[in-house]
Amino acid sequence: MRISAIAPPIRRAIAAKSSTYYGILADPFSLFSLNFHSVRQKDRLFSPNFKRDLSCESEVDEAIFLFRKMVRMRPQPPIFEFTKQLKVIVNLKQYSVALKLFDEMRELGAPVNEYTMTILINCCCLLKRVDIGFAIFGVFFKHGYEADVVTFTILLKGLFLDGKVAEAEKLFKQLLTLRLCEPDDFTIVTVINGLCKNGHVLAAHDLLLLLEKTIYKPNVMAYSAVINGLCKTGMVDNALELKSRMIEKGISPDVVTYNSMIQGLCDFGRWKEVKDLLNEMVNHKICLTVVTFNILVDSFCKEGNVKEAEDVLKIMKRQNISPDIFTYNALIDGYCLQGKMEKAKEVFDSITCNGLKPCIMTYGTLINGYCKKGKVDEAWRLFLEVSSKGLEHTTVTYNTMIHGLFSECRIADGWKLFNDMEARHVRPDLHTCNILLDSLCKTHQIAEAFSFLQVMEDKGLSPNIVTYGILINGLCKDGKLKEAKKLLNELPSKGLQPNCQAYTVVIDSLCQEGFVDEAKDLLIKLERSGCAPNSVTYNVIIHCLLKKKELDKAMPFLEEMNKRGFSADAATSFMLINYLQGSEKYDFLLDMIKKVVPKL
Repeated sequence: MRISAIAPPIRRAIAAKSSTYYGILADPFSLFSLNFHSVRQKDRLFSPNFKRDLSCESEVDEAIFLFRKMVRMRPQPPIFEFTKQLKVIVNLKQYSVALKLFDEMRELGAPVNEYTMTILINCCCLLKRVDIGFAIFGVFFKHGYEADVVTFTILLKGLFLDGKVAEAEKLFKQLLTLRLCEPDDFTIVTVINGLCKNGHVLAAHDLLLLLEKTIYKPNVMAYSAVINGLCKTGMVDNALELKSRMIEKGISPDVVTYNSMIQGLCDFGRWKEVKDLLNEMVNHKICLTVVTFNILVDSFCKEGNVKEAEDVLKIMKRQNISPDIFTYNALIDGYCLQGKMEKAKEVFDSITCNGLKPCIMTYGTLINGYCKKGKVDEAWRLFLEVSSKGLEHTTVTYNTMIHGLFSECRIADGWKLFNDMEARHVRPDLHTCNILLDSLCKTHQIAEAFSFLQVMEDKGLSPNIVTYGILINGLCKDGKLKEAKKLLNELPSKGLQPNCQAYTVVIDSLCQEGFVDEAKDLLIKLERSGCAPNSVTYNVIIHCLLKKKELDKAMPFLEEMNKRGFSADAATSFMLINYLQGSEKYDFLLDMIKKVVPKL
C-alpha cells in the first residue's frame, strides 16, 4: 500500500506526530541529510561519539569496513546489499552504529527503500526513541514511500517499549477502523504483549475477546500472552478459564501456554492442579521442555523441598532433557535458602562436569548464600573469581557482597567495594543506596547519611519508603526523635505513604522516652492512614511498658493484640511470665498469657 493512499485523518495524525521533528531534518525537504543537529548532544543518535558494545567489537568492525567499502564503490552495489549489512549490525544490537552508518550512506548518495526505513525505525524504537522513529516515518511518508503492516507493527512495539500505552492503543484502533493495513498475527501479539508487559493485563484480555468477534482472530500466541499476564498478576483462575475458552474456539494450548499456567499455580502452591496440567500435557502429546522442568525445580526449591527438586532433575535426565544453567541456579538457591552451603557448592562444582559454565547469576546466588551464613571470606573468594572466568559483576552481585561485608562489621571494606563499583562503571541502584545508608545510620553517621542521600538523588535515584524508613530508624537510634517525627510527617508531601514499619520505629522511641500517650495517638493515626498495626507494633509497645514496670498501661495493648490474633514475641513472653511472680492480678494475667504467649 502506498503511503499516499492513507486516509486523511491518519495522514494528519502522522504529520502532526512527526512535525515536531521536521526541524531536525535539513531543508530542502530531504531525508538524505539526517544529521539531527538540533537534538541535544546527549540524545544525538547519529553522533560521532555514539556508544558501542565492545563484546562484539571484531564483528562490528568487519561489518562497518564492508559497509563503508560498498558505499564508496562505483558503481554502487544494489540496495539489498546495503540493507543486508545494516541488518547484520542491527542483529549485533548495535543500533546507534546502524543509524550513524545510514547517515554516512545518505551523505554519499547511496539508495534507500522501504526496507531501509523499517530498519531505521526499528533501531530508533529499540533505543526507546520512538519519537525519532515517527520523524523518519514522516519523511519517508512525504516522499511517497510505502508503509506496510511490518512498519506499523514496529511503531507499535516502539510505543510500548517507551511506555506510551495510550498512544499505542490509539494507533492500533486506527489501523483497524481506517483499514490502514491488515494487522497480522505478529501485530496482534505485539499489542497484547505490550499491554501485558506495561501492566494493562485486563485491557489485553478485553482486546482479545473483542478480536474474537472480528476477522482478526487471535492465535495461540495471543492467548498465551494474556494467560501469562494473568498468571503473573495472580489471576490464575481467570487464566484457567481463558485456557478453556481458547479450546472451545478450536485453538489448542501449546507448551508455552501450559508453562505459564504451571508457573502461576506453583506460585500459589496449588500442586494438585499442577499435576493435573502435567497429565493433560502428556495426554495431548505436548512434550515437557527444560523450561517446564525448571519451573518445577525452582518452585520446589523456593518451598524448601529440595529433595523433590532433585527428583525432578533425575526425571529430566531419564527423559533425555538436559538441565541448563537455570536448573542448577534454582538448585543452588534452594540449598542456600536452607543454609546447606556444602550441598550448594557441590551443585556449583557439578556444573562444569555437565558441560555448562556458571553465569553471573550462579555466582551471585552462591555469594548471597555464603553472606547470609556469615561466611563472608568464602563469598569474597567467589566474588574475586568472577573476573577470572570472563564474567562481569552486576549491580546485584556488588550489592550482595557490600551488604555481606557490612553485616560482618567490615565497614571500610564495604565502602572500598562501593568505590570499586563506581570505578568500574557498574551503576548503583536504589538498593545499593539503601544498603549504604543503613550502614551509615547504624554507625551513627546521620549527617553523612543525609549528605549521601543527596548525592544519590543528584545521580537520578528516587528514595522510596524503605530509604526513609532507614533514616527514621537511624534518627531514632541516635536520639533524634523530634527529627524522626518531622521526617515521618513529611513523607506524604514527598509522594510516599508511611508504612507500618516506619510508624512502629517512632512509636517504639516514643515509648522508650516515656511519651506513651503520644505513642497511642500515633497508633491511632497509623490505623486511620489505612495501614494497620502488626504484631511487631504491639510487641514493641508492650515490651517497653513492661520494662518500665507499667503493667496496667500494657494490659489494654495486650487485650487489643489478642483481639487482632497477634502473639507475644520471645522477649515480651519472657517478661510477662516473670510478672506472674507476686502479681496481684495473677489469675487475670495468667489468662492473658495463655492467650498471647504461643504454646503455653
